[in-house]
Amino acid sequence: MSLKRLTLEDHIINISTYVIYTIFAFVCVYPFYYIFINSMSANDLSERGKVLLVPLGFHLHNYAQVMKINGLLNAFKVSILRTVIGTMLTVIVAAFLGYMFTRESLWKRKFWYRYAVATMYFNAGIIPWFITMKNLHLTNSFWGYIFPVAVQPFYIVLCKTFVESVPKELEEAAVIDGAGTLKIFFSIIVPVIKPIIATVAIFASVAQWNSFQDTLLLVTDPKLYTLQFTLYQYINQASSLKALVNNSTSAAAMAASLAHASTATSIRMTVSVIVVLPIICVYPVFQRYFTKGIMIGAVKG
Repeated sequence: MSLKRLTLEDHIINISTYVIYTIFAFVCVYPFYYIFINSMSANDLSERGKVLLVPLGFHLHNYAQVMKINGLLNAFKVSILRTVIGTMLTVIVAAFLGYMFTRESLWKRKFWYRYAVATMYFNAGIIPWFITMKNLHLTNSFWGYIFPVAVQPFYIVLCKTFVESVPKELEEAAVIDGAGTLKIFFSIIVPVIKPIIATVAIFASVAQWNSFQDTLLLVTDPKLYTLQFTLYQYINQASSLKALVNNSTSAAAMAASLAHASTATSIRMTVSVIVVLPIICVYPVFQRYFTKGIMIGAVKG
């Protein structure tokens, strides 16, 4: 079978498509690239906006200096823990409730499902939420990062829709063999719905990693500060941090290299890289599941 020859119009459309998407990809990637190269460039040049395409005066002094800032490593540990534990709990709850809402035997199934979904559109506001968290003793507690976001209606909807695409015969065969609800869920449902689980895991981990408002409202103990909240403080207090970091360096070393002297810009860029890089590494792990999961788990019309 002969292939259809492309016309001039087809070539123009193809070239235009490549150019448009190349520009779009560049616009998406460049902000991350800009932060990265500025964090490794001479600080005086970065401060004046001279670093645009390639690093100038390459050095890693900024990373060594920022790591010396008090509380940064502890904040990194807190963020890792809340992301891992919070994501696992959110995924388990979303998958299990999504499965249960597909079972006809669940008492008042439609009512509980609609009740959960309604919370996507209505909430009491920040003050009642804070009072509730305080009454539950979740202020200045690590579990204040975990329990309030364990039940996420959007993730439940995704999981429920995906589970509905699983053949009922699998569950019926397990019931005949004497399997209970938990046995069916963990042995039959979970292996089949891995794509949507991976999709929810990406959403939940990114949300946990990027969250800082809960720290702002619930936490006053510096030992519980997250990396994102620390970044928020650094951006607002960059000038003070510049003096803090530079004062930790000897006067002789400062005089020896003005390009290495920390600036407000260098601190922002370096901490931004430290914050963004770990969560970017999550995507390659789940990428093969993501497209399938989000398409099959999408809400059906």
